[in-house]
Amino acid sequence: MNTHYDVLIRNASIVDGSGAQRYDGDVAIKGDRIARIGDLAQATADAEIDAAGLVLAPGFIDAHTHDDRLMLSHGDMAPKISQGVTTIVGGNCGISLAPMPRPIPDPVTPPLNLLDEAGEWFRYPRFSDYLEALRTQPAATNCAMLVGHSTLRVATMDDLDRPANESEIAAMRELVDQAMQAGAIGVSTGLSYAPATASTTEEIIAICEPLNAHGGIYCTHMRNQGDHILEALTETFRIGREVNVPVVISHFKVAGIKNYGRAAETLKFIEGHMASQSICLDCYPYAASSTILTSKMANNANRVTVTWSKSLPQYAGMDLPDIMKQLGGSQQEVIDKLSPAGAIYHQANDSDVQYILAFDQTMIGSDGLPHDEKPHPRLWGSFPRVLGHYGRKLNLFPLETAVHKMTGLTAGNFGLRDRGIIREGAFADITLFNASTIEDAATYADPILPSIGIKTVLVNGIVAWQDGKPSGARPGRVLNRTS
Repeated sequence: MNTHYDVLIRNASIVDGSGAQRYDGDVAIKGDRIARIGDLAQATADAEIDAAGLVLAPGFIDAHTHDDRLMLSHGDMAPKISQGVTTIVGGNCGISLAPMPRPIPDPVTPPLNLLDEAGEWFRYPRFSDYLEALRTQPAATNCAMLVGHSTLRVATMDDLDRPANESEIAAMRELVDQAMQAGAIGVSTGLSYAPATASTTEEIIAICEPLNAHGGIYCTHMRNQGDHILEALTETFRIGREVNVPVVISHFKVAGIKNYGRAAETLKFIEGHMASQSICLDCYPYAASSTILTSKMANNANRVTVTWSKSLPQYAGMDLPDIMKQLGGSQQEVIDKLSPAGAIYHQANDSDVQYILAFDQTMIGSDGLPHDEKPHPRLWGSFPRVLGHYGRKLNLFPLETAVHKMTGLTAGNFGLRDRGIIREGAFADITLFNASTIEDAATYADPILPSIGIKTVLVNGIVAWQDGKPSGARPGRVLNRTS
């Protein structure tokens, strides 16, 4: 039967995102869906792609991003689409651009300034206004968006250094309910950051109450990822149980020299709780983290590199001790001079990173900060790094497993129906790459470099990246969660 399609990809090695072994075949696309898979030698199409020598996989799903503003200000999404990412999860770590029903403080309260230091993008009074902007001005990638608890606190409280009172909790809970009705997929917290550290567990539970009725999820940058990680995990699991929703542990790690080697202990603790409630986790494939510059974080790191500084931008990309030599003064005095600022913190152990990445239930998230002048290389390199460095070179897992961690596993945990899988009827989010050469190119010294080995990326059946550059298409959509 000679059937005609919109796009026909021939001669591919198909890794379908389920974890199953790869197989050879052709993939035909009609509209935004995969129409046929198999031997389609007799079929024709408006456009054909020869995938000989390439792997055809579902478009990667970035489980943890801060791309909330990037989708509107730089809609080509080059840092992500260049890696093969076709869907991002935004609004993480308690930070979302909306809702902001009153003027944002000046200066912008950290860490909300990671999204927009000037404050002009906190322009959406309701979460529905923000999602409408994303629909009206689509990006190259799809997105699924969380509403941030720290943003809610800034939007409703005049004093962030205390627990919220009953009226403030009620106001935040109402904003969560409105956000979920508008299309948010859940709530995120950043409990180690100043806007949220004073919040109680009971405050979080009360604010998250609407999640259950709307089929939402709870994602958390926990209160502690170091010495008190088990206590933080216990709090996280309690919140999930009492609200009765799935829990996502964000950018899971064990931080600080004293905690090197604790990955096995902590994952065993998590796995024990997975038997009785829905828990999953994401991890970025690096031993260094990146966030706002603080003395507390600097004290727990082996090396600190400044990524941006509002007051002294010339020091972006330099290590903190070198800046101290030039400016003089104590570490705290220099940090005060640089602030508000961001930094990369080398505070984890690669053996722990490998152990966490290899854990069956670990998804992949980049946690990149796209507005840093000298960003962490994870912004541009996370997904090819998993496939190239950890998969092909270190043999941490087979290619099929690596792809599953970036696609089917993530789609399932976030309830993204018909995404993260290559099958007939699924959305045509597809990445074509060379498994023999794929790897990250971005480094700490030169962090803004596209990865190697990504050939073509399609989003909803439309080519968004090809031959090393964006196509100019903006086929991304706002995705809802199906519980």
